[in-house]
Amino acid sequence: MTSTPTPPGLARFNVLEEHAAFAALHEACAATAWAKRLLAARPYPTADALYAASDAAMAELTTADLEEAMAGHPPIGRPKEGDPTSAREQRGMAGASEDLKTEMLELNLAYQEKFGHVFLICATGRTGEQMRDAVKERIGNAPEQEREIVRTELGKINRIRLARLVEED
Repeated sequence: MTSTPTPPGLARFNVLEEHAAFAALHEACAATAWAKRLLAARPYPTADALYAASDAAMAELTTADLEEAMAGHPPIGRPKEGDPTSAREQRGMAGASEDLKTEMLELNLAYQEKFGHVFLICATGRTGEQMRDAVKERIGNAPEQEREIVRTELGKINRIRLARLVEED
């Protein structure tokens, strides 16, 4: 039986100094508790082991931890200036009509007023219309239900970002 070699990016991550590894994780997710938990479990034998640790850490985040994580995400349709990650993830809004961008801004504000945080969705691969439809659907949720949806969406985002980290050559 042959073992799969550790991807070069994962091998590098496993041996990074703690502050550098924390910074890399914090880029993926702004929740300090999540990053510390993943740091504590290094080294990871496979990318799947890292993803599983991420999922387990995500499941244990408190409401305050989730708020910290969400604070690191810009509103849909307004990626952070000079941030290629949020621009890439929100690509579906880049070519949206001005009407759709205006509608999304209004929905983002209404959502934020109701829930106290940005509308969070794994935007990768979604069109502007799909994101608009999702916020329209989710704005009617109870806060507890929405918090669990946010946890799930954040977990998807974290996996995509971790994959980018560990699969780099």
